[in-house]
Amino acid sequence: MSLYSALVALDGDTRSEVGAGIDTRGTRYAIDAAERGHLHVATRHMVVIASSTVVGVWTRDVVVAAAVGLVVGVLCRRRALIALAVVLAVFGALRSERSWLGLAPDRLGPFEGWVRLVDDPQPYPSSTRVIVEVDGERFELWSRGRAQQLRIGEWRGGEWVRVSGRRVALDAERSGRVAWQHVVGELRLDWASDVWAGGAVARASNRVREAIERAGDALPGADGPLFRGLVVGDDREQPRAMIERFRASGLSHLTAVSGQNVSFVLAASGPLLRRLRPWARWAATVGLIAWFVALTRFEPSIVRAGVMAGLSATAFVLGRERAPVRILAVAVIGLVLIDPLLVWSIGFWLSVGATLGVSSAGPWIARRIESLDPTRLFALPIGVTLGAQLGVVVPSVLVFGRLPLVSIPANLLAVPVAGAVMLYGMPAGLIAGWCPPLAPVLMFPARLGTRWVDTVASVGARIEPGPSGQIVGWILVAVAVGVLLYVASRRDALGRCADSAADS
Repeated sequence: MSLYSALVALDGDTRSEVGAGIDTRGTRYAIDAAERGHLHVATRHMVVIASSTVVGVWTRDVVVAAAVGLVVGVLCRRRALIALAVVLAVFGALRSERSWLGLAPDRLGPFEGWVRLVDDPQPYPSSTRVIVEVDGERFELWSRGRAQQLRIGEWRGGEWVRVSGRRVALDAERSGRVAWQHVVGELRLDWASDVWAGGAVARASNRVREAIERAGDALPGADGPLFRGLVVGDDREQPRAMIERFRASGLSHLTAVSGQNVSFVLAASGPLLRRLRPWARWAATVGLIAWFVALTRFEPSIVRAGVMAGLSATAFVLGRERAPVRILAVAVIGLVLIDPLLVWSIGFWLSVGATLGVSSAGPWIARRIESLDPTRLFALPIGVTLGAQLGVVVPSVLVFGRLPLVSIPANLLAVPVAGAVMLYGMPAGLIAGWCPPLAPVLMFPARLGTRWVDTVASVGARIEPGPSGQIVGWILVAVAVGVLLYVASRRDALGRCADSAADS
């Protein structure tokens, strides 16, 4: 999820800065009630247009896409929006169909030459998988021999490797599962020899990741892999047992990099960025976002968060309104039109759903809880957590078949500490990685943080009830939240009546 979206939404206006703190030099941000109503309508229009675009991409049918776009446009009641909805939906369907046709490999058979590593090798219990680019097409490479696994495990994303092997097609089921990664086939490796470090961006990114990796090595047991996952999304060495307990406790979004990391990188760099002039600050902010997206290997959640942060920074420097939900809708439209296969990425939809929940339902819940004195201090974290859970209900249940009941208290306890590790971990990890004698001291706070997060996940996994208990528990949670919001609404209504009586 995007912490920035939560903060802007909960702030209730558009004066918050986007990491870089860009000065608007007198631009008016105070909006009266009528203008706010207009902005809310515009946001709703953008959301429904984004929805029709996604439907067009998903169906890949021009007729269905045009019909959906027409219906959505009619609901918006504006001719320009009708045209926009139809055009985007149809264009999305055409782009999606072309992308799926592009998954058929141009050439199969023997290959010998240089390939580029798209990502870091991903180890599994008995094999290692890595995606490579061969003549502009992506193939997955599986290594199952122990010696070969050790060799491939030393490779890094962005590097070039000279290999010999055979390109083969994937079966229909496997092709559908890896389509969102643009994988068109499998490269069956015979041998691999020379390795070239790659371009400047790849070399710089790998140096940073290697420094974080060395810093993580100073932490005992599974704390190191968890630290690397929190800071740069390096989840290669995380034990299977740890991954399972994080999933069971609803904290799996913490075992790898998420959109929240973008917010913390911008927050950490804010003091330096604020020293620059507005447009230079904007350029530095966008450049920093692009660098971090490349550093974390273009994970869908990071790409989504990076695009949102870039759009928000651009709107800020131009003095434009920055409603988080509208920015999310624009980001989704742009991303699924550029890369339609993202629609089939569960990570992308978990990220979008959590951000939508945090930015819409989260503020609504938090504002009402704030009126109750016993819960005032916890209104923000409770609203953000409940909003995020609402946003991921559908993809979590459809794909994973579960929504852990303990996810609410587990996130309330773990996310703030995990955020501190993310914020502290990048600068501390770089210094510790480049100056190993300082690692034990610098990494001690990170050790405490990762231990806390892992402990919360362990306890949550142990106390998580079975399927029937989950259903009963979520019903009770829904009833409790409903009662809480009803009481808060009644108190607000009574307060307004009292104020009206006093004024009269």
